Amino acid sequence: MAYNWIKTFHILFVTAWFAGLFYLPRIFVNLAMETHAAARDRLLLMARKLMRFTTLLSVPAVVLGLWLWLGFGVGGGWLHAKLALVILIVGYHHMCGATLRRFEQGRSTRSHTWFRWFNEVPVVLLLGVLILVELKPF
Repeated sequence: MAYNWIKTFHILFVTAWFAGLFYLPRIFVNLAMETHAAARDRLLLMARKLMRFTTLLSVPAVVLGLWLWLGFGVGGGWLHAKLALVILIVGYHHMCGATLRRFEQGRSTRSHTWFRWFNEVPVVLLLGVLILVELKPF
């Protein structure tokens, strides 16, 4: 019974975390195109708040995932591949934080087109995780 509750909350926090990872790079697209200082300041405020909230959501997602793995012995070859993708997702999350800091310092040199492609990365990573979790191909 505890396993099902932990799994449910893990899925909830992962979903919420990814909502932030999907939206934050969209703000970066707008920041890369924005020329008005007031609008830029508003977008930076939105990005800071979303980054903080997304980071808070990532912690229980990862902790509950570790609990499922270590506490209930969830395993298999697919899990090693999933853990590799989770490491990439955490790295992407940190890249978003570094990107936000560059925007705050006025040092971002990437184009809005680059950020549009950057925005697709979490979709691909989530798809990989879902395939591994649901199909357990190995």
